[in-house]
Amino acid sequence: MSYADPSQKRRWLGGIAVLAALALVAVELFFPESPVSEIVRIVDANYVRSVLRLTVPIAFAALGGIFAEKSGVINIGLEGLLIISAFTSIAVAGTISGGSPTQFQLWLGFSVAVLASVLFALLFAIICIEFKADQIIAGLAVWLIALGLAPFASKVIWGQVNSPPVATLNDWTFGIPFTDITFFTASPPVVMMLVAVPAGWYVLNRTAFGRWIEASGENPKALDTVGVDVRKIRYSGVLLSGFFSGLGGAGLALGRVGQFIGGGATMVNGRGWIGITAYLFGNYNPLGAFGASFLFASLDALQIRLQQLGYNVPSELIGIIPYVTVVVVLAFVGHTRIPDAAGDHYESGEE
Repeated sequence: MSYADPSQKRRWLGGIAVLAALALVAVELFFPESPVSEIVRIVDANYVRSVLRLTVPIAFAALGGIFAEKSGVINIGLEGLLIISAFTSIAVAGTISGGSPTQFQLWLGFSVAVLASVLFALLFAIICIEFKADQIIAGLAVWLIALGLAPFASKVIWGQVNSPPVATLNDWTFGIPFTDITFFTASPPVVMMLVAVPAGWYVLNRTAFGRWIEASGENPKALDTVGVDVRKIRYSGVLLSGFFSGLGGAGLALGRVGQFIGGGATMVNGRGWIGITAYLFGNYNPLGAFGASFLFASLDALQIRLQQLGYNVPSELIGIIPYVTVVVVLAFVGHTRIPDAAGDHYESGEE
């Protein structure tokens, strides 16, 4: 097998990651007083919880992108869907409560945010499937509309691009009922993510709907021949991308930040684009995409922790670590095969 084979490259990348982990363990064992050892010790339970929270928007965007693209529709508007849902969740929860939402009102804002993301995805699907617009241009339009609309609406509602802070969703605790035994505590979006990833893998690999999704992106004519409506499958894939992105954006806003930040690239700050990289790295496998999302989030959390430790390194330099990693990953898995019919329009009965 050639080293140019993407699967071989992934094995090489995995081997390098294992060697790096072993090197860090060795530093901790043999040089416990070194600065590197201090960095190793930041990987504790709190660090893992932080990484999981940071993983939420990336992993959900990646999962949504997988369903859309495997169905034959390339949705690069995931960043925009995250922005819309993040803004909507805070706007609804904050507005209906007068600024101090209860947990019920937070969940109402969360639900409306997911619906808003699905509606934007539906609009995108209509433009691409019914009117046969270029999917890349339409996806960019979704992102640009969201990037301008959310801060503008923020100014209308709050008089500034950043919302006032609100409470976040209460953590869920899992343990044995009527005892003091607790297994773990996590925010609701994290739990949803940990359920959605294996569920997404199961749907794509073990159900008829998953086979239809794959056929729609690989050979839509064959799917049409056996009587399955290709348009409905593609609509389903795009709407699922809106649903998962809505979970990611609302999870970011109400599960971690407790505020909408509309300045610059907004609080989403490229996580939708990294989500696209994650599912390409994972070769359209939800489990692989989650692993890549966790990797990028862990580096993001690491640069935050390094700044908290007070290392005399420019924050701008530390802040680019996750994005440099994205470039490196793309260099390793740049030959990931996209579905054959992704981006192509299809009409039932056409030759």
